[in-house]
Amino acid sequence: MMSQTHMEDIRFRLRAIELLKLLKKKYTYEELSKLTNLPITVLNRYVRGHVIPSTDRANKLLKIFEKKYNLPKEIQARIKINDDGSFDNSNILTDILLLRMISRLIVQKFSNLKVNKILTAAVDGIPLAALVANELGVDLIVAKSNKEVGITKYIEESYSPSSSRVLTTLFLPKQAVSNKDKVLIIDDVIRTGRTELALVNLCRKGGADVMGLFNIIAIGKKWEKNLKFDKSENIIVDTLIKIPEPSS
Repeated sequence: MMSQTHMEDIRFRLRAIELLKLLKKKYTYEELSKLTNLPITVLNRYVRGHVIPSTDRANKLLKIFEKKYNLPKEIQARIKINDDGSFDNSNILTDILLLRMISRLIVQKFSNLKVNKILTAAVDGIPLAALVANELGVDLIVAKSNKEVGITKYIEESYSPSSSRVLTTLFLPKQAVSNKDKVLIIDDVIRTGRTELALVNLCRKGGADVMGLFNIIAIGKKWEKNLKFDKSENIIVDTLIKIPEPSS
């Protein structure tokens, strides 16, 4: 059986390949060759997964990546604002390598909080939440807008997601959270903060402690008013980038 140290070394070297693949989306092999001082043939083998770089070379590739890849700027560049004020972030949510990089950033930010559950609302937050849960080695729970056949007991929270009077209800299986749980809430976008507050209230009803909330993109400032928690709760609210409310 491989030692933990050896396993961590393998993961680190594989991570260098993932980062190189992200760079490959921005640069040609010729450009990457100049950046890394490595032959195109070697880079090609790394990207294709035929060869794993040594620990020393992986470390050098990581340093190059940190200089050439700005994560917040990359996220910003992938957001498409439509004429009606809506926006498209599918180019972020479908890139598993990018989401994995974001998930590792989240783990760094929240690793000291001893989280044992990741919570999100269906559906767009699921890919990132699943990756964070995997990185932390904890359970993923998903609040849904409908009940499933076979589950008899639910915790539920109704709220208005916008300024309209239409109510949305989120359902969470009652056994999903308890007073033994420390929960981190993950989602892709926060706008009004009402969905996030509903998720917090679901945790409260289940007796769980919410340790933090993380969103990739925060739009405008309305959410800041809705997510004002008592200081005694020590809930950390964080986001990767903030963009102004699009004009319709």
